[in-house]
Amino acid sequence: MQTADFMPDEADIAGIKSNLAAYEAERTSAYRQVRWRVPLFIGLVLVFVALVAWLFNRIADPYEQWFSTPHVLLYVVGLVAAILLYFQAIKPTSTLQQSFRKTLLPIIFGFIQDMRYEHDVTPNSFDRLPRETIGTFSSKRFDDIVSGRYEGFPFELYEADLRQGTGGTIAFKGVVVAFETIVPFPGILVAARRTDKAVGFFRGMFASRMQELSCGVPVLDAAYDFRTDNVEAAQPLVSGRLAQALTWLSETWPDDPARVALNGGDGFLLLPQTKNFFELPDISVPLDYAKHVAPMISDMGAMLATAALVRKIGATDAAAG
Repeated sequence: MQTADFMPDEADIAGIKSNLAAYEAERTSAYRQVRWRVPLFIGLVLVFVALVAWLFNRIADPYEQWFSTPHVLLYVVGLVAAILLYFQAIKPTSTLQQSFRKTLLPIIFGFIQDMRYEHDVTPNSFDRLPRETIGTFSSKRFDDIVSGRYEGFPFELYEADLRQGTGGTIAFKGVVVAFETIVPFPGILVAARRTDKAVGFFRGMFASRMQELSCGVPVLDAAYDFRTDNVEAAQPLVSGRLAQALTWLSETWPDDPARVALNGGDGFLLLPQTKNFFELPDISVPLDYAKHVAPMISDMGAMLATAALVRKIGATDAAAG
């Protein structure tokens, strides 16, 4: 996997920089708007609160001025209004950045065929992701979603934030790459991070239909829970190509073990990560190709190339090419 394989050529870079120049002009204009909109909107709230508080004081008992129940309610309402108006004030910048993503991403990811971009919707493949891979969660949020074809196979890549309980304990936060496998797996096979919580989850809700396997590599067996509902088909993969892929992934994504799942013809690569891969810098910062765009292209290419490797887990050497 070489970075140069998916980096744009000079002509494409020139086109990208042309779009960056157009964005820069709009960014400067939007930033100027925000600089006067924020103090104006917040200032209007402060003036309103101060005026109403003064009127309350005109009729209130001297001992209750400023901290009476009406005053406290007024302050709470003023705080909520200030927060709402703040987001309204910065709306031109968020709208511009979101619009620019829709324009820029298909251009910079030229190595992706039939690329489509969505935001803040549930990905089509998410319902097919085996829950044994991520455990239980009560809330879900999806940020940027990119789909298309890479090296001839369809994929869907999205940023997911899955949390459990009122405390917002993270079940999974990172990037999910869903792809079509070369050879469908006859059942479900997952390699998930081994934790006390995951072990309890597996032994409880899914223990009746999912069996545990070992890959025979002590380091991987200590880091992963291998589970399947088809041991006969899964064991050769777990001991062979899957173990090899996970060993490579542990070197490529060392911070938090990557997770892998096969569900029939669907494959899933989960890369835990707190970073927002498609985030643009603050509207006050000029957008630079080398600093902000090129790393985005490199990250996308690396993730898709990794998915292409994992995709070969269930294939024969001949089929894998």
